[in-house]
Amino acid sequence: MCVPLLQLSVPPLPYYIVSGLAEVPAGSKHPARRNIGVFDLLVVMKGTLYVGEEDLHYEVREGHSLILRPDAYHYSTLACTEETHYYWLHFHTQGEWQPIEDSISMPGYPRDSAVEAPPFLPAYSITPFMICVPQYTPLLQPDKFYDMLHELTLMNQNVHLPGTRLRQQALFQEVIQQLSDTLTTDAPSPKAACAERAAAYLRAHYQEEVTAKALGEHLNFHPVYIARCMQKVFGCSPAAYLLKYRIARARLLLLQTDLSITRISEEVGFNHPAYFTSSFAKQEGLSPRKFRQRFS
Repeated sequence: MCVPLLQLSVPPLPYYIVSGLAEVPAGSKHPARRNIGVFDLLVVMKGTLYVGEEDLHYEVREGHSLILRPDAYHYSTLACTEETHYYWLHFHTQGEWQPIEDSISMPGYPRDSAVEAPPFLPAYSITPFMICVPQYTPLLQPDKFYDMLHELTLMNQNVHLPGTRLRQQALFQEVIQQLSDTLTTDAPSPKAACAERAAAYLRAHYQEEVTAKALGEHLNFHPVYIARCMQKVFGCSPAAYLLKYRIARARLLLLQTDLSITRISEEVGFNHPAYFTSSFAKQEGLSPRKFRQRFS
């Protein structure tokens, strides 16, 4: 498959601006815009976006991403034929960047070929290098990518707090790395695929009581193997992943609703409000009530 590429000089690193989740009904169209001044990353979770950039047309399907350039004309080529959910993310760079006009085959493409790597890094000088990201690509690990975009978007609510914007920028660099990796990495390994399926199951059933046995039966793998796969891909066990996801959902409910703490604990899958409160405090550093009061 051939794909247009964007080549960016680093440093400085591309920087995150803002992101969000859009859930649009069938019949909706992506807005037409010209020279918006920032890159626009679109990542589809459900349905399909039909988008054009200049004379190129894209069908951005579930598990795929598209980067729209800041200096180009973007428009809808077709209305959504079904309900479509997608993340949008604006980013930019103060460094040099350029589209690579000649399409380059993805497999084996040397991302840093434009600048030969030095034999060593000088101690007192900046050594720029190039990174390339595909404008349109299937994601290697869609669920992991969705998780990163979800976390980036959640942090928008706390940008006034010390350290939040720095954490956003650090997480955004992982987003760029994931996109760049699609140029040279083959399909996900069996372990990565197992971890992805396990994570998807946990997110879909976070409001229920989830057991290792039920997870193993759903994936048709031994729970120990699933735990090893998730540790390798996500850096945590299935139970820890589920807990983190439940707390993330609780943060949203605390900020966006007036539901009681007890009701929220039930909504995100906790059987006992006291355990919810202690788990939330351990992960967030303060109780659910104080977390809500901070934004009152």
